[in-house]
Amino acid sequence: MARSIFITGASSGIGEALAAEFARKGYDLAIAARRADRLEALAGRLRSLGAPRVLPVSLDVTDFGGIAGAFARAATEFGRLDIVVVNAGVGYNTPVGKGKFDLVKSTLDTNLTGAIATIEQALPILRAQGGGQIVAITSIASVRGMPFLGAYSAAKGGLHRYLQSLRAEVHHEPITVTELAPGYIDTDMNRGVPNRPFVIPVEKGAAIMARLIERGASHRFVPWWPWTLAALLLRVLPTALVAPRPRAGK
Repeated sequence: MARSIFITGASSGIGEALAAEFARKGYDLAIAARRADRLEALAGRLRSLGAPRVLPVSLDVTDFGGIAGAFARAATEFGRLDIVVVNAGVGYNTPVGKGKFDLVKSTLDTNLTGAIATIEQALPILRAQGGGQIVAITSIASVRGMPFLGAYSAAKGGLHRYLQSLRAEVHHEPITVTELAPGYIDTDMNRGVPNRPFVIPVEKGAAIMARLIERGASHRFVPWWPWTLAALLLRVLPTALVAPRPRAGK
């Protein structure tokens, strides 16, 4: 029987690329996102890449009740869920005190509360079936609050801490908790960023992540080099070195 994987935020970016990787590996796939039309188109591509079964699931991770229904559909379709990838997210420029609270709230609702809600709904299913794997996509931004990305950094940093707690709580259970923290991976979410150091193609990033997921890694930066070193430096850099320079005339 093929192994099964449930991926949120699967209609684009890292989620879509991960779905393609696991389709090539012969997994059954539940692909979830808000954009149902894109999911249907992606489902056909995944089948052509080798996925035995593909289940498109329309899902907004900020709808807690909807998450439970999505998991129930996938578990019924495949018999079990071996891996749940918590990937759905948004990324906005949210300078502090500039009237962007609607974007701040959307970021926290999706990237933190929605991610935690997804895990909270997945765990009872994994426990009932005797085990499984939770994979959450955080970010290098989980290491330090970055200018203009306060809400995004807070959400990813908060999710990182939640995953540490989760890993401790399920330590004696047959449940693997994997956190993958990418640096710059080329997706629509970050193409407007003027400076993207060490950026890699999304296909390369997804291939690295798929290998780490199958190995049951605990926590990894993606790619390992140079972001593991960059994370260490970011933790200790003086604020003056990460602060944006004042604009002329300001």
